Amino acid sequence: MSILQVLNLHKSYGKTEVLKGVGFSMNEGEVLSIIGSSGSGKTTLLRCINFLERADEGQILVNGEVIFDARNKNQLSISEQRKNQLNFGLVFQSFNLFPQYNVLENVELAPKLLAKERNDYKENKKEILASIESEARAVLERVGLSDKLANYPCELSGGQQQRVSIARALALKPKVLFFDEPTSALDPELTGEILKVIRSLAAKKITMVIVTHEIEFAKNVSDNVIFMDDGVIVEQGRVEDVIDNPQNERTRNFLRKLSDK
Repeated sequence: MSILQVLNLHKSYGKTEVLKGVGFSMNEGEVLSIIGSSGSGKTTLLRCINFLERADEGQILVNGEVIFDARNKNQLSISEQRKNQLNFGLVFQSFNLFPQYNVLENVELAPKLLAKERNDYKENKKEILASIESEARAVLERVGLSDKLANYPCELSGGQQQRVSIARALALKPKVLFFDEPTSALDPELTGEILKVIRSLAAKKITMVIVTHEIEFAKNVSDNVIFMDDGVIVEQGRVEDVIDNPQNERTRNFLRKLSDK
């Protein structure tokens, strides 16, 4: 069974149709990259899947369970919305760290807020908070930042800040981890840091979707690739098929333009 299924998503802003019936599925442990030029619908697709936008049509399923159906116009409760969103972790291109908190506190913040909703929180507060801190330390060690726990975002490089963002998303134990242009805000020499982290997560079978415009980055981390253009999926498949041997003329033109730059 697919861990994530996206079925016939449509999204318009006024008279501009941005997504025109996008659908795909992926298996647990897979790394999927979504490539395409600016305006192709990549980021809108990511935002719809993560409930930052509401699609006008379509469905989203996780492990076979429908967590979004555009035909359902009933307003979800806050707890239902949060439950759906917790299926996914999102790493933003602009880091979005809280400057007033150190590295460890940034990673602990969301789990602590969620813990307060537990029925046993008051009774077991000390043990719950200790567990959250232990898990936060573990994910920061996983991304190579165990020596930066007390540092603040302003004291970190761009690559280190992005690794904190990754750790923060992992701390919520999402079923699928999404990246929105994870290297676009980094100097080229720092891109290797993030590539190394994503490869290490892939080795641990973390399911990931990466929206990127960097073809070499996609080739180095992905099992499968989707090429989007003008709000539709033009081509999808293994890296060696879509990037190295594309069958669609629109894909070939896109890749040719990139190679000419």
